[in-house]
Amino acid sequence: MTPDRHHVDVHCADARVVDQAPVPWALAQLTDAARRAFGTGSNADLLRVLLVSADDHATLRREGLDNPPGVSEAFTFAVQPQPDGVPRITVAANDARGYAYALTEVAERLRHEGASALERAQVQTDRPAVPVRGIQRSFSSAHEDTPWFHDRAFWTAYLDHLALQRFNRFQLALGMQYNYGTGTESRTATDNYLCFPYPFLLDVPGYEVRAQGVTDAERDRNLESLAYIAQETRRRGMTFQLGLWNHAYDFGYDSPHWYPILGISRQIHASYSAAALAKLLRLVPEIDGLTFRVHHEGGVHEEGHEHFWNEVFQAVSDIGRPIEVDMHAKGVDSALLRAVDKPNIRPVISAKYWAEHMGLPYHQASIRERELTPLTWAGMDRSVTGVTNGERRFTRYGYADYLSEDRTVDVMFRMWPGTQKLLLWGDPEIAAGFGRYATLGGSRGLEFCEPLYFKGRKGTGRPYGRDPYLRSDLRLDVHDWRKYRYTYLLWGRLLYNPDAHPDTWRRFLSSEYGVAAPHIERALSALSKILPLVTVVHGVSGANNFYWPEMYVDLAISYWKQATHYAFDTAEPRTWEGVSPFDPTMFYAVGEFVDDLLSGQVSGKYTPVEVAAWIDSFVADGERGLTATAEAGSQAPQTERTLVDLRVLAELGRFFAGKLRAAVDYAIFRRTADPTALERAVEVLGEAHAAYARIPSAVAGVYQDDMAFGVGVSERGHWSDRLMAMREDLHLLKLELSQARSAASASSTKAQPVPAAALVRSSTRARVETADRFERGSAFPVRLRDAEGSVDRATLHYRRLNQGERFQTAEMRRCDGGFTASIPAEYTAGSFPLVLFVEAQTAGDPPVILPGLEPGLANQPYILVHSTSWKGA
Repeated sequence: MTPDRHHVDVHCADARVVDQAPVPWALAQLTDAARRAFGTGSNADLLRVLLVSADDHATLRREGLDNPPGVSEAFTFAVQPQPDGVPRITVAANDARGYAYALTEVAERLRHEGASALERAQVQTDRPAVPVRGIQRSFSSAHEDTPWFHDRAFWTAYLDHLALQRFNRFQLALGMQYNYGTGTESRTATDNYLCFPYPFLLDVPGYEVRAQGVTDAERDRNLESLAYIAQETRRRGMTFQLGLWNHAYDFGYDSPHWYPILGISRQIHASYSAAALAKLLRLVPEIDGLTFRVHHEGGVHEEGHEHFWNEVFQAVSDIGRPIEVDMHAKGVDSALLRAVDKPNIRPVISAKYWAEHMGLPYHQASIRERELTPLTWAGMDRSVTGVTNGERRFTRYGYADYLSEDRTVDVMFRMWPGTQKLLLWGDPEIAAGFGRYATLGGSRGLEFCEPLYFKGRKGTGRPYGRDPYLRSDLRLDVHDWRKYRYTYLLWGRLLYNPDAHPDTWRRFLSSEYGVAAPHIERALSALSKILPLVTVVHGVSGANNFYWPEMYVDLAISYWKQATHYAFDTAEPRTWEGVSPFDPTMFYAVGEFVDDLLSGQVSGKYTPVEVAAWIDSFVADGERGLTATAEAGSQAPQTERTLVDLRVLAELGRFFAGKLRAAVDYAIFRRTADPTALERAVEVLGEAHAAYARIPSAVAGVYQDDMAFGVGVSERGHWSDRLMAMREDLHLLKLELSQARSAASASSTKAQPVPAAALVRSSTRARVETADRFERGSAFPVRLRDAEGSVDRATLHYRRLNQGERFQTAEMRRCDGGFTASIPAEYTAGSFPLVLFVEAQTAGDPPVILPGLEPGLANQPYILVHSTSWKGA
């Protein structure tokens, strides 16, 4: 019997289901997996599949299945071995995606386990935890992105993988490579291909607008590829979101555009954009949604911006089909919300998760103080940027004030690409945390900016230069995304179900790494925690193009060398001492901690020294996995790629842990003139620099010498480029130490030695208790249950779920079995949920935050409580 006769026998009471996307695609995946698993046997039927409607109770009872959960994308399936050797699979679901997820789950088991995957009876029920689970891919470089944009084979494999991981939204982002604004960053723009996208895609009747250097044939090919991508995305059950991030057609007189936009002017900007977008939506009906950067960096001045956007939004509304309009949250004001309130438009505000970086899974308890203060500078043009840098500045790097329970516009989150752009990431614990907290306050979900995002940005791309590898055995060329398949898997599957069984990722690891799989899993999990933690603690810049922890541009510890690179976005002194964490409520800044340490008033905030100890433990655990992997002896290309990245992450962990400790010791010296503190700083910083200095040799001949994600010093280069600045910082500390020793020997008054800043916090089993909901306008009691009587003092911290507000405090009163306090009635009267935590202290020891962070750093360290008026889950 020839292989093409082998098939999956499908039965469904409603024949339309089998034709509804993505069910045909999922059945094809299952058929392919079954053919590979069962080979060329004697039976024509490889599998028998019965698709049952969720409300077909009689059939479900007959098949011995429970009803699937009554939500979209949920499913239940049963595998039943049969006497004739042809397994029977029964699937119940509420919609086409549910059927597809069940079918592809079986397919994945067959791919990774072979025929044995279906040799035993099994039942699985699953439901989504996060409604929107997205991946965003950016076209940033004409040189580096055009190949994959037009490559049909690339899209087949890439979109298959995303859909198999249960992503349900894919955004192709155009125009993100430049920010149009008042600063120098948006000037000298070169590679503007698809940046103001319309003239690169279509001709608009009544307008003579075109991109110089782009032929009609090239323009038509671009549109054809865009339409193909949208169709293929929809065919796999994902919504297609087109990101139109830039409506700037001219970046200034000193910008040598590669493709000047001709025939456009300010007078026709809005009308042309509206007409072009309307035509695009008609020609590509598979476009489900549009993402716009609606503040000044998207090319529209903020004074009267609602007039431009009203015209564009009206064009979207007039298309006549439901379309999501996703407005990047920065600077969204009431005028824009009124403009987008139109028929056929489903408005969404998309906020940043941790500024423009990847932090820990919880949402920052508070934003940096500088985000709460309007920004002004000499020559500032308020007509351009008066909203985002004025009264709405606090919308830059979080959910701001968008999560009112009474809101009329949906909110979702986007994880920007600042922390890791290049190295492999893979921690199931943190990925599951995103699955638990991406829906904060009833928000819809999370879209990740994928690895290698912005590669070749701002004219730094080279023809076919996107793949960062030099070695031919490690190169993937247009399929560079395949290195990160495990990252996509964890993000997608654990957004869908953060409690997924470990087999979900371990079967993939086994097929990818063989006997080394458990060791790779251990090392990746531990070492992948480091840079998200560093990002949260060391908030030197919220901008992804100014801060890249993975290839860190050094900020000095020495007060004699204050930064210019980070100056616009961090506080004085512009050294490690002055840098605010991105969550200053949960974490100490270095200088703040040392001030409290020396005054004996350390709070419950996590200290730099504690963070350094956490990093040490992650490095040690990762090294154990690395050692075991090396002993397993695999030389496969993906194993080699992974091992190189893990070695880099381990050294980065040593570097940042040492830098934190050295910064603390130096801050102690600055306040006490104790040379022993500076001696410790010099020693520890030297060890930290030695760790960083080992990275260039670890990647020699592996990675390109210039990893370009833009033109700035924090967007390109190599680890070796950063070493000289580190040596200068250490040299300055040594000079200061020489002076300090001389001063100490000449002084008749000896400095009082200060011990190292190690802290021992008492553990407590006390726990915070509240009602599940609060009544608006009524006092809300909070109790600290302390059955063991270990707590001597407790302070309640609370605020509304509004990052424009600061935390309030209330001393808790001792009561039977613990402590109690109430959030005042006038404070609960608003429309926001409440955020709260307790600082609990035992006599003689620093306080602790409750509930606080758990060892895996994947939980929410505070409690969120909704009101009884909240209609959400």
